[in-house]
Amino acid sequence: MANTFLRIMDRLFLRRLFDLRADAQDPTTVVEEVDRNVVFRGTNLWVLIFAIVICSVGLNVNSTAVIIGAMLISPLMGPIIGVGVGIGIYDIPLVQKAARNLGVAVAISIASSAIYFLITPLSEAQSELLARTSPTLWDVLIALFGGLAGIVAATRKEKTNVIPGVAIATALMPPLCTAGYGLATAHPAYFFGALYLFFINAVFISVSAFVVVRLLRFPSATFVDEVRFRRVRMLVWTVVVVTILPSIYLAYTLVDRTLFERRARAFVNMECELDRTHVLESRIDARRGVRRIDVFLMGEPLSDDEISHIQERLKDHDLSDAHLVVHQGDRKEKGVDLMALRSDVLKDLYTAGQRTIQTKDSTIQALQLELERDQKRAVHVDELLPEIKALEPGLTHLTMNRNLLYAPGRDVPDTAIVAIIGFDRSPRRADLERLRHWLGERTRSDSVLLIVR
Repeated sequence: MANTFLRIMDRLFLRRLFDLRADAQDPTTVVEEVDRNVVFRGTNLWVLIFAIVICSVGLNVNSTAVIIGAMLISPLMGPIIGVGVGIGIYDIPLVQKAARNLGVAVAISIASSAIYFLITPLSEAQSELLARTSPTLWDVLIALFGGLAGIVAATRKEKTNVIPGVAIATALMPPLCTAGYGLATAHPAYFFGALYLFFINAVFISVSAFVVVRLLRFPSATFVDEVRFRRVRMLVWTVVVVTILPSIYLAYTLVDRTLFERRARAFVNMECELDRTHVLESRIDARRGVRRIDVFLMGEPLSDDEISHIQERLKDHDLSDAHLVVHQGDRKEKGVDLMALRSDVLKDLYTAGQRTIQTKDSTIQALQLELERDQKRAVHVDELLPEIKALEPGLTHLTMNRNLLYAPGRDVPDTAIVAIIGFDRSPRRADLERLRHWLGERTRSDSVLLIVR
């Protein structure tokens, strides 16, 4: 396979561009590093236990950040890559040591997680935990390409941040913690589903290491004849196929269920919402063989003919294999708590009403504040008139208000007092200036405009 890939690259003149051996470390150095990282004892073992407990807490409280932190400090990647590299260079002692240490790490991880979940008071399975119980083909792809990135980075002279990223993407730690949860709570489906996800990750990371080692043409640790090498390669690909087949089925089931639920929701929204009848709730069971859509209606009851017509519309939405069950408020349906449904509707109406009232209260409060500001800005001419009359005996009439004053080139308008004043004789400029200054002090305004009529 490796030689075929390189021949194709040669023909396309791309071999140099895709040459994995560029900037690669010496194979002996890489193998020595891998050999050091497969051992679990002392510090590595304690770090593993601490990381498992941290990850279990993260799954328990549904904290993605805590789970990511645990994956970053987990040393589980070492023995998995060790198995793949050992098979690639036919180093049986390395394979045995890596597999033995991986088994010890898995056993300790599951045991530590199970102990935590036995003593924690929070026993409900959160979404982060449930996400690790049903592996699919996409998990295979993540493990394969994550493993390829990890082993390529491990063979480079210059170390990068690829390895921590691979640890997060492939998620080796959470499945083991989920398996511990399944063991502690006696949920076999959780235990075996999570263990299968870990097995997928481990197998395809090892396969990635095997492929890259063969592409880089690492020298074999012992002499291997062609027949024996073919047997090893056949064994590797047999394990790959056996591992991937269940995930393909699970992926197909997931896609099929998701598409059915999408079509069912569209059917309910289009066909069951009528002028005098509304959908309170819809329940969709997407399992093959028992596919069922339960619709709970409120309002004017539908006749049997109307319900039959709606059921006939199932085939138009590619739902021929689904069974539609209509629950109406005037009928006592077995196993359906109509009072609870009505209570939920009233609760929703009450919540919506409370939100509307709060919005109106906020609007009224804002308008009241604006009114108070306007009242503070208002000019009370009737209070000022006696004082102005004493100051200017020749005053005949007066009107005054606060206005916005706009000027070219200015984005924000100014506020000014505009006073229109009438006299029985023409006032002197000095008298008008004194009156303007007095009005500014009295109304606490910087700008006063006088218009004399």
